[in-house]
Amino acid sequence: MKGFTYKDAGVDIDAEEEAIYSIRDTLTFARKGLGAPLKGEFTGLIDFGDHALTLCTDGVGTKLLIADIMEKWDTVGIDCIAMNVNDTICQGAEPIAFVDYLAIDEPDAHLMRELGKGLNRGAELSNISIVGGETATLGEIVKGFDIAGTCLGMVKKEDMIHGDRVEVGDSIIGLPSSGIHSNGFTLARKIIEESHHDYHDSLEFGVIGRTMLEPTEIYVKTVLKALKEYDIKGMANITGGGLRNLKRIKTSVGYEIDDPISPQPIFAFLQKEGNVDDEEMYQTFNMGMGFAMVTSKGEAEDVAQTTGGKVVGRVTKGSGVVQVPKKLKY
Repeated sequence: MKGFTYKDAGVDIDAEEEAIYSIRDTLTFARKGLGAPLKGEFTGLIDFGDHALTLCTDGVGTKLLIADIMEKWDTVGIDCIAMNVNDTICQGAEPIAFVDYLAIDEPDAHLMRELGKGLNRGAELSNISIVGGETATLGEIVKGFDIAGTCLGMVKKEDMIHGDRVEVGDSIIGLPSSGIHSNGFTLARKIIEESHHDYHDSLEFGVIGRTMLEPTEIYVKTVLKALKEYDIKGMANITGGGLRNLKRIKTSVGYEIDDPISPQPIFAFLQKEGNVDDEEMYQTFNMGMGFAMVTSKGEAEDVAQTTGGKVVGRVTKGSGVVQVPKKLKY
């Protein structure tokens, strides 16, 4: 049987990247002086005197469809905030404020109350304030609902992390994910829907739908603590595209992951049910590692111990990411 791929499920990562570049090429205007843009990778950076402000925006994606099936909406607000604050900290910035946007086909007080519970919990875990938001009733455009948000962060310019100091021989520390997080769900859903299983089925690792709804880990407090104690040279939020996100730290070096974090059983289940090959799994899902930090080899073990992470690999000559797959167990 031919294995499932993200592209077959409806998401072509390469085409998506090409489309993103197409819109970027049209955005030629830039403000001058205070508020001018600065170079950033995982979040936008804005000149603000001695500081840089950061802005990023993201949503939860088709994980929301599983929340609807399970009638459980109280955690996807955590995902919404996590997807933004975990990008913010990649540049060394501290998230400070958030606004959300909810598009819905018709007002639903119970649903919105449940979404609010997750947003509030995500704000607490990130130590940010939700300072506003917008709800739009768009029955002619939206079927169900979609939620997204925007995060504001702040960092002293002298403390910004760009990845420029990353060098061959540095170590890569991986921080464990809580599961699938909020990426790859188009493929994950396709696998479940084509299998003989149902989201309500209970397996060895738990109820499928509830396991897939496990909220995205928020790394803010862990990373900010590490930044105060160690010389962190680069960071990556492992989201869409999986380990390919490491290339965004610095493109002129390679990244070798030879001792990865063991993925949770849900990944082995999806790989088996969808007959998905290792390469596709590691370029679609986080595979148990939701965040990565690069530091010198001498500090790596201390950083790993402080963050609850693991030294998973090293920076090498060349380019791209080399992954030695971890044998999945289910």
